Amino acid sequence: MTAASDQDRCDQTELVSAYVLNALPSGEASTMAVHIAACDLCRQELQALQPVIGSFTAWPVEVLRPSASIWDRLLERIESETSKKTQPTARRAWLEPDWEQAAPGIFCKLLATNTEQDRVTMLVRLGPGVEYPPHKHAGVEELHLLHGELWIDDRKLYPGDYNRAEPGTADKRVWSETGCTCLLITSPSDVLG
Repeated sequence: MTAASDQDRCDQTELVSAYVLNALPSGEASTMAVHIAACDLCRQELQALQPVIGSFTAWPVEVLRPSASIWDRLLERIESETSKKTQPTARRAWLEPDWEQAAPGIFCKLLATNTEQDRVTMLVRLGPGVEYPPHKHAGVEELHLLHGELWIDDRKLYPGDYNRAEPGTADKRVWSETGCTCLLITSPSDVLG
């Protein structure tokens, strides 16, 4: 983000990087495009980021992605180093999970589920002005804020902040003025209310 004093700062500027990377849901991207057209600070941020993003397209893809044969070589090496030979297994392709709308303005992308420990890991995105329902934690909740700002009761989180809630505690008000994205590791058995 370009340097600006707090009084010259737009609360939407942090979303410009997600916008330029096409990482916003289509509805938020449309809203952000309208905002950028009207906001000098966000338009300047977009202009500053475009050459950087443009340089990414010049990177050779093969540098970023391992060759297909690496998986077979890795499996052979593991087999040779273990006393018990295993049958070669078919490699499963990674399928990127989709964003799903959990409620108006709340989107989730489920990354992992551990039913034995009653845990889920997911990305959660709140739109600007959206509130997550009050809830009581059934297990430990860990939240890592990736972008935007998030209020949890009277505590305001910024990108990079971490919040841990213990089982039995409750969050009365969770909301975002700017919209935000976070990594959330929690119990799917939390009680909403």
